[in-house]
Amino acid sequence: MDIFETIIIAIVEGLTEFLPVSSTGHMIIAQNLLGVESTEFVKAFTFIIQFGAILSVVVLYWKRFFRLNHTPAPEGANALQRFLHTFDFYWKLFVAFVPAAVLGLLFSDAIDAMLESVLVVAIMLVIGGVFMLFCDKIFNKGSEDTPFTEKRAFMVGLYQCISMIPGVSRSMATIVGGMAQGMTRKAAAEFSFFLAVPTMFGATVYKMYKLLKEGGTALIMDNMTTLIIGNVVAFIVAMLAIKFFISYVQKYGFKAFGWYRIIVGGIILAMLLTGHNLTIV
Repeated sequence: MDIFETIIIAIVEGLTEFLPVSSTGHMIIAQNLLGVESTEFVKAFTFIIQFGAILSVVVLYWKRFFRLNHTPAPEGANALQRFLHTFDFYWKLFVAFVPAAVLGLLFSDAIDAMLESVLVVAIMLVIGGVFMLFCDKIFNKGSEDTPFTEKRAFMVGLYQCISMIPGVSRSMATIVGGMAQGMTRKAAAEFSFFLAVPTMFGATVYKMYKLLKEGGTALIMDNMTTLIIGNVVAFIVAMLAIKFFISYVQKYGFKAFGWYRIIVGGIILAMLLTGHNLTIV
């Protein structure tokens, strides 16, 4: 990849990582439009620049991300229960993270295979878009008083697993999962952002490990400038996207994102079914 291609793909990552439109799907589409060959490094690049995006969450929400529960533990709690009470926020993040971590390790090769398919992305964009047109009606607006238990955290984690299919959107899956557990749009979106940190960090580390294990040390060193630029651009753009999304979704819901997904997915499907090549450069 050259610098132009690096910046474009990183902008796409930053814009779409926390929006319910599928960042992976959009990066696959961008890669095809730019004519970037799907090499092992390019596949790793699309995961590694997620590190820049997750840093934006930590920076924007650092007061809430680095926090302990200082309220008194329930009466009669044992040592483990008191420990989990103190680290309640991180414990629930871990509980929500586990399903995707386990399935991601078990089906890594199958997931990588699906990343090659623009058709899968287009189909899932349309299906997810149709769902988003009605999800505000399917799930009520939730309540700020709804207790967020370990069970609810685990259920959100199960929803996140659906996003392993390219085009589904991790953000959409986890936000819908949160709303299905009685959370408000804002609370579900913010927990989705927080959950992205361990999930995407884990995926980045795992991809780096696999690349290094397969002799990719020189490949990473030779492309270090590309990785740095990609992470910096993704970080900056993701910060702007998060601020926009929280404000927008509180006021208007998800319908606009649904229509966007249907239009983009429909155009790609039409191009593929009529034998057109997505490459434009």
